[in-house]
Amino acid sequence: MDNVGIVVENLETAIAFFTELGLNLEGRATVEGDWADGVTGLRDMRCEIAMMVTPDGHGRLEISRFLKPATVADHRNAPVNALGYLRVMFAVEDIDDVVARLQKRGAELVGEVAQYEDMYRLCYLRGPEGIIVALAEQLGNKSVTDVLGNP
Repeated sequence: MDNVGIVVENLETAIAFFTELGLNLEGRATVEGDWADGVTGLRDMRCEIAMMVTPDGHGRLEISRFLKPATVADHRNAPVNALGYLRVMFAVEDIDDVVARLQKRGAELVGEVAQYEDMYRLCYLRGPEGIIVALAEQLGNKSVTDVLGNP
């Protein structure tokens, strides 16, 4: 996978939130032109993007702010069981510390920090503009693949 994309209204707030989570700003650009119209299927589109990268360099998050055309749907208040893309999960080393730091940036727990067996502590947070991020702190050496198996 190359990246996951999220559309926001306030690019600066989203960049600050994901920087607090540990991602680094890899670059910013304005995207427009015939090629962009062709890829997105939107005519005369213009979009500001910020590419964030995980500390290990393997994962990217593309945060977009559409200047035109205007956004047409709003999923900011969708519950966690809504159809379609919902959230992205990040592995963290100290979930309590990360939750506290993100709450200072306005994030709210969707439920609570819960523990799955002796493997993970997990939670969902609603961040800027209602974006849901999930956090997972692995406990010990056992992982979900040990339980679910490989296909």
